[in-house]
Amino acid sequence: MPSQQEVKWSQLKVGVIVLISVTLLCVLLFLMTSASGMSVFSHKIIIHTYFDNSGGLKVGAPIELEGVTVGEVTHVTVTTDPARKLTPVLIKMKIDPKYLPSLHKDTTAALATVGVLGDTVVDLNSKLATGPELQSGDELRTTASPSLNDVIKTSQGTVADVDVVLKKLDLIESTIISGKGTAGKLITDPSLYNKANDTITQLHELLASLNSGKGSLGKLVHDDELYNKLNDTSTKLDAIVTSLNEGKGTAGKLLKDDALYNDLDSTLKHANSLLAEADRGQGTLGLFTKDPAFAHKLDATVTHLNTLLGNVNSGKGTLGKLATDDAAYSNLNRLLTSSNDLVTAVRQDPKKYLVIHLRVF
Repeated sequence: MPSQQEVKWSQLKVGVIVLISVTLLCVLLFLMTSASGMSVFSHKIIIHTYFDNSGGLKVGAPIELEGVTVGEVTHVTVTTDPARKLTPVLIKMKIDPKYLPSLHKDTTAALATVGVLGDTVVDLNSKLATGPELQSGDELRTTASPSLNDVIKTSQGTVADVDVVLKKLDLIESTIISGKGTAGKLITDPSLYNKANDTITQLHELLASLNSGKGSLGKLVHDDELYNKLNDTSTKLDAIVTSLNEGKGTAGKLLKDDALYNDLDSTLKHANSLLAEADRGQGTLGLFTKDPAFAHKLDATVTHLNTLLGNVNSGKGTLGKLATDDAAYSNLNRLLTSSNDLVTAVRQDPKKYLVIHLRVF
């Protein structure tokens, strides 16, 4: 049977082992909470906020600030406060005090998802916050952030639109493969290829002709004489432009001589004055255009002249007979011929016709 001293020594060893185990357990717990950003022995700051939907947020979910865990969620519940009808989900959070210098009363909170299908966390944003430092019991404002369900609902419409586009593309592809439409003929019609091949061949021949200096275009490319002529023409044109700028020649005077401009301006003014007088019925031109009596007289004169010409054409009157009667023309022609013969005979033998008789009484 063990002695009393041995029993005490055994109890002491058990007590030491238990004490060491409890100490190790406390140290391990301290290290675990420190690694998660929460210290067991630190004073916690309790704050809260309200959301319209928890979005799968659970108690113990981390509170993150710029991706760093600064606390955890302690309560997720639905409030019965009528003033919170639009945001009924109450979220209480426990924040480590060492992060308070980075948190302000106007810091905002939003629900975020870690990765695509990860857990929901509370994301704090202090980038635009300038208010006082956050204190225990404060309420944070929330900002709306699209959830996975919102993204899925939004993407459903996009998927439907993409499906419609794919169906249209499938129809276009079938049309092209069947050789319908312009694109289908471009792909399936061999005559188009032949035409394109012929066109390319002709272009090749044309380029060969150009390179060999044949034809008008070939001479334009290779003939130095044409270049010299163009150069001479450009020189002459430059000389003409220089002469114009210097006021030489008729065209130069037209451009540079102020006297010509003044004469032309005076002529235009005078012409405008004449036109104005004519428009007012003054002067011969005005009477011609505005006076009805003058117009009536002119019309009567033209009528009489037309009647006279009509009588002449019909052979009436002296002028009519002279214009239309062949006998009068023949008699006049014979008279002129006889007169011409008489003058000729007198010139040849004037003594025969010019005899002067003197009688003395």
